[in-house]
Amino acid sequence: MRKIEHIGIAVSDLEKSNQLFTRLLGKAHFKTESVDGEGVETSFFQVGETKVELLQATLPDSPIAKYLEKKSEGVHHIAFDVEDIRSEVQRLKEAGFEILNETPKQGADNKLVVFLHPRSTNGVLVELCQEI
Repeated sequence: MRKIEHIGIAVSDLEKSNQLFTRLLGKAHFKTESVDGEGVETSFFQVGETKVELLQATLPDSPIAKYLEKKSEGVHHIAFDVEDIRSEVQRLKEAGFEILNETPKQGADNKLVVFLHPRSTNGVLVELCQEI
C-alpha cells in the first residue's frame, strides 16, 4: 500500500454536504461522478495528496443507503492506493483478511476497487484502489 488515496464519507444530501465541505476546506469540490453499479453519486475534494469522497445513495437498497439507515452520516471507509490490486488481494487473503469482492470492480475516479470486510479490520471498511 502506497498511501491513503481517499476517505469516504456517507452523506444524506450531496449538495448541502458539498457546501459544508467547501466552507470547511476553503475550496470547492473538483468533480462529481455517478457509480451506477453501486447506486451512488460521489463528489471529490483534494486535500494535499489525499482526497475526501462524499457519497450519496441514488438507490434505496444501495450499500450507502443501508449504511445511512443503520449508522447515519459519517466516515464510511478509508481507501488505500495500491500498485497491483490483484497481488494485494492475494497477499491480504493469505494474511487472513476477509475480502468482500475478490474480483476488482470499476469504482469512481477511474479506479479498480476491492473492499475488505470491517470485521477483519477492527471495524473499518477498507477499500483498495488501483488507477486504471
